[in-house]
Amino acid sequence: MGKIAVYPGSFDPITNGHLDLIKRGLKIFDGIIVLVAHNPNKASYLFSVEERVELIKEAAKDCKGVEVASFQGLLVDYVKKTGANIILRGLRALSDFEYEFQLTLINRRLNRDVETVFLMTSNEWFFTSSQIIKEAASLGAPVEGLVPDIVCRKLKEKYAR
Repeated sequence: MGKIAVYPGSFDPITNGHLDLIKRGLKIFDGIIVLVAHNPNKASYLFSVEERVELIKEAAKDCKGVEVASFQGLLVDYVKKTGANIILRGLRALSDFEYEFQLTLINRRLNRDVETVFLMTSNEWFFTSSQIIKEAASLGAPVEGLVPDIVCRKLKEKYAR
């Protein structure tokens, strides 16, 4: 089976920064499960879980070793269920680290066998986030080059309504 990492997130939508992290993660791990989270604490999503899963599958179709799934519940339970023991997370700024550090500590408390590996975002994606991209797209700004082509088309469709 090899070393498998679980890369969780809301991915609403997946960005080129996320894809960059996946591709770089595949240089370290034999496989990555991109896990679309059902986060009941988030007020709303632009894309449904099913749409996000499909967008990621399309965007990552050329990435050998990538699976896409969704899960509702504790992340460490999903990681254990898959037989993986690594959570892959991306960091952009110090504020990301503080939040991710808290998540890592609670995950470690819940399951000591699960490790978290952080990768710093590449310089070109440092400023991007799904939220900022959605805000820009909602106001008609071009987001080409920030998101996969399929996501760009879907954002235009969503905001044309």
